[in-house]
Amino acid sequence: MYKTVVKMLEDRGVTLREIAEVVYEIQKSYYDSLPLEECLESVEAVVKKREVQNAILTGLALDMLAEEGKLPEPLQSIVAGDDFLFGVDEIVALSITNIYGSIGLTNFGYLDKTKPLVIGRLNSHKNGGCHTFLDDLVSAIAAAAASRIAHARRPSNNED
Repeated sequence: MYKTVVKMLEDRGVTLREIAEVVYEIQKSYYDSLPLEECLESVEAVVKKREVQNAILTGLALDMLAEEGKLPEPLQSIVAGDDFLFGVDEIVALSITNIYGSIGLTNFGYLDKTKPLVIGRLNSHKNGGCHTFLDDLVSAIAAAAASRIAHARRPSNNED
């Protein structure tokens, strides 16, 4: 299922490397040497978890159905319009962030607010696609991957 999920993300315009770039961006100031490859390995490890794959499959399916106009109303209008009061997209994404504890939640909140790199592109709705779930899923994957790194390393600027 991992390969299927990665292909679906790619088909929707997102690579794991782009998600790793988000991880690097939010973690680089905490570590003297953090290679992008370590960020990518962390993203891959997160996406290999079955519960993450289930969340991604569900969110992407809803985005695709909304693009095709196949959701029942009023859900169709809500998802297609990325209604700011909807919140279900964030709830699905939070199931991913919770894997690595409360730091995942704070990382997600930061990414959801600042929308760096690929997240901002997805949220801009410039290509006409529905990314109501996708931008939050990408934020959640990046947040979890960053949390995974934090659990494995001690920040280089940490004073004991």
